[in-house]
Amino acid sequence: MSGMQVAPYQEFARDKLGYEFIDIELLVTALTHRSYVNEHKKSVNQHNERLEFLGDAVLELVVTDFLFKNYSEPEGILTSWRAALVRTESIGDAGQKLGYEPLVRMSRGEKQGSERARLQILANAFEALIGAIYLERGYEDAAVFIHANITSKLENILSEGTWRDAKSHLQEVMQRHDNVTPLYKVISEIGPDHDKIFTLGVYAGGKLMGKGTGPSKQVAQQQAAKQALHAYEKGSEH
Repeated sequence: MSGMQVAPYQEFARDKLGYEFIDIELLVTALTHRSYVNEHKKSVNQHNERLEFLGDAVLELVVTDFLFKNYSEPEGILTSWRAALVRTESIGDAGQKLGYEPLVRMSRGEKQGSERARLQILANAFEALIGAIYLERGYEDAAVFIHANITSKLENILSEGTWRDAKSHLQEVMQRHDNVTPLYKVISEIGPDHDKIFTLGVYAGGKLMGKGTGPSKQVAQQQAAKQALHAYEKGSEH
């Protein structure tokens, strides 16, 4: 940490967490991506992946404990709710709202990367931040942080229905309405192998019901299924 300005990190801790870190190196490391270490090998030797590993476990335990104690739904539904709360988009969004992105140390190449790569880095840093809070302040303060930024989103997730697996839901709807099984087909693939974007369509009886785009076929399928579900919902309104 010699020669490094840690004041912005303490300011973030005071403003967003309500306390300063005794071991400020924990916080700085939580917001250091591997690519930064690779670019500054002579002066920096720690990145956030170990803290991310720890924070991921604390996050899952806190969310699981919250769901178990507050809801009586069966295991399968609670698992789906937990998955919706801790997915990359959810924790990446929480990281954006906390505003620590300017403090995240990453390589010049990563700074110029895709929106998807940036969201992943923010999500990983969020989990590493949980790990840092856990080591600095203990389980209770880590849980307070998680409840403020993650489990508080549950009501919105439930009201919007975004916790449901869209593919499974669409299959139920299609079989109930039309007695058909959805079929997914790749429409296009663009971009290099490490940053490919897929567009898929979902079909019922040869008719295109929805299209989806994403960084993997699985994500694109979920998006296509969501679009198809909207089409069914609109149809049922008439």
